[in-house]
Amino acid sequence: MFGYQGGESDETVTRKIGYRSDAKRRWSCLTTLDLSQIKNEEQLITLVKVRYSLPYETAKADVESWMAGKQF
Repeated sequence: MFGYQGGESDETVTRKIGYRSDAKRRWSCLTTLDLSQIKNEEQLITLVKVRYSLPYETAKADVESWMAGKQF
């Protein structure tokens, strides 16, 4: 999701860096390493749920609202 897969365009890399920075501001408990290893929405939901001790549905709603309008 935020990690680099190789062979990506400069535009894609720049977009991912921006999204990762935005996620770091939104969830300050998540480290850069955490964010670079997340591959999909479900992993992000789970990490937010665990780190912030939230119910699954709350974490899911938070992640979905943050992801709205973003292209991954």
